Amino acid sequence: QVQLVESGGGLVQPGGSLRLSCVASGFTFSSNQMSWYRQAPGKGREFVATITITGGSTNYADSVKGRFTISRDNAKNTVYLQMNGLKVEDTAVYYCKAELRSYWGQGTQVIVSS
Repeated sequence: QVQLVESGGGLVQPGGSLRLSCVASGFTFSSNQMSWYRQAPGKGREFVATITITGGSTNYADSVKGRFTISRDNAKNTVYLQMNGLKVEDTAVYYCKAELRSYWGQGTQVIVSS
């Protein structure tokens, strides 16, 4: 049974930080490029960041470049998203995705508000 379980979301003030985690099971995590997406209220789902199988290459949406960092630990079947300098416009449900077969997690809510 394929599972992607995100955690780490919550309420944070502007300028704050959060670290999201996504634990995978039921498929070969180390064979999948992994990504984070987000969906803000009333908007479509958008790409945030991606990391290659070995972690040797990453790519980011322009809106988060320099503030967010994606990483992975293949021994723990986990992908992370370190989010610093959070802005109100980062408020969204954040999803992780295993790209090879388009497996999605259930999402974790991030709210940035003063």
